[in-house]
Amino acid sequence: MHSFHYRDGHLYCEDVDLTRVATEFGTPTYVYSAGTILDHYTRLDAALAPLDHLICYAVKANSNRAILNLLVRAGAGFDIVSGGELFRVLAAGGDPAKCTFAGVGKSRDEIEYALGARRLQLQRRE
Repeated sequence: MHSFHYRDGHLYCEDVDLTRVATEFGTPTYVYSAGTILDHYTRLDAALAPLDHLICYAVKANSNRAILNLLVRAGAGFDIVSGGELFRVLAAGGDPAKCTFAGVGKSRDEIEYALGARRLQLQRRE
């Protein structure tokens, strides 16, 4: 299910007329549906319920902090490939212990940053 639909010849996202958004903010303007994102997340989470699992959102797909925060609040983890992506996840309230840090080409500074963020998180829990 997604929350984009036409009503009276206008495209809407949830209950927002995107013609009005384009007029007010100009184009291109990026519009996301929290309802659609959460619907897809909860459907996948329910399908995996019988298993011990953690759904990790690939931050490289979209690093918008509002979207990351939405997923943090839903319980998601994150697949990150750089120190910059970790920074964005942390800024959105994400738990570094729920991040997978994969890929090639990591600098020593990025690895140390990721390890430090995880240690700080673990220390807070004690």
